[in-house]
Amino acid sequence: MTSTLYLGTNKGVAVLRSEDGRQWELANQALQSWAVPMVAVHPDAPNRVYAGTRGDGVWTSEDFGATWKKPSYGHRGPGKCRCVAVDPSDANTVYAGTEPIDLFVSHDAAATWGRMDSIWNVPWVEEVDYPPGRPTNAIEPHVRDIAVDPSDPNTVFIGLQVGYMLKTTTGGASWQVLNRGLDADVHSITIDPSDPSRVWIATGGDYYRAGLAEGRALYRSQNGGRDWEPMAMEEFPDREYSVPIVVNPKNPRVLYSSLASGPPSSWAKNPDGPSALVIRSNDGGTSWEDLTPAVPIQTRQLAQAMAVNGADPDTVVLAFRGGRLCQSHDGGDSWEALDVEVGNVEDMKFGAA
Repeated sequence: MTSTLYLGTNKGVAVLRSEDGRQWELANQALQSWAVPMVAVHPDAPNRVYAGTRGDGVWTSEDFGATWKKPSYGHRGPGKCRCVAVDPSDANTVYAGTEPIDLFVSHDAAATWGRMDSIWNVPWVEEVDYPPGRPTNAIEPHVRDIAVDPSDPNTVFIGLQVGYMLKTTTGGASWQVLNRGLDADVHSITIDPSDPSRVWIATGGDYYRAGLAEGRALYRSQNGGRDWEPMAMEEFPDREYSVPIVVNPKNPRVLYSSLASGPPSSWAKNPDGPSALVIRSNDGGTSWEDLTPAVPIQTRQLAQAMAVNGADPDTVVLAFRGGRLCQSHDGGDSWEALDVEVGNVEDMKFGAA
């Protein structure tokens, strides 16, 4: 079975292809003028992929990344994208979150966009600061991630940097702030495909370090985001930063994440850098185990992105800062390095054909 990996990098989209799932080659690199923080793949057509560029909106490919176009060229739409997501129940519906904070939705596969101004009806949004208390011109407050409930397209979660989460159950007509028991620096949102009331998030631990959050980097909600509980507290007491959290779609009790010691701004001062770990849970996040000793790329860098192959969920790929990759074919028990390198990876998604 031919497999495709789409990687959003600091230099566009890298497309990797494999005929056997083990040997990979760089098939194409596109949109290299732009950083691509996130990609999204059509759930039923792996040849169709969306790339959110950090400056030129959402681009699409319908031929496994060989050629690209901007369907909304010349029309209103998202510009500086930080995330993009496809509605699992209607693949023509696409969401894009931007910097500064805005949310756009398209119902015709990114050809036209509507701006969801309703998020600004939440007073909290105007107060979001990034970095908190440390004004900078480099990065503005933004929408970091979007997750759509696979069983109810009217339910959407968005993560704000750094401003907790918003949730709608009305298709965007109204929103509520989710800020009970979690860190405000939400990086990734993952919904249990078998029970959408269960949600997992990976965070930057910013409010933990400020003494404002009980957990560190990983959290779980079992009531649709109303309440949150910390994860991986006892197993990894000195790791407080994370970006990815992904789930095995065929067995949602299996989760993968990567943890680092302190935020990126502290890594240069640490002799071991981020001193990062690759971890797995086999019980939905109740307990976690360290997979790092089996990972052949011992750089101690953070696995910035992770992807589980939906067609073969025992296959998991890690992308480390700097562009090195490795994969497992047994759910993380053993790993092998890939003989291919790309730019700094921000996001990664599988497409299988």
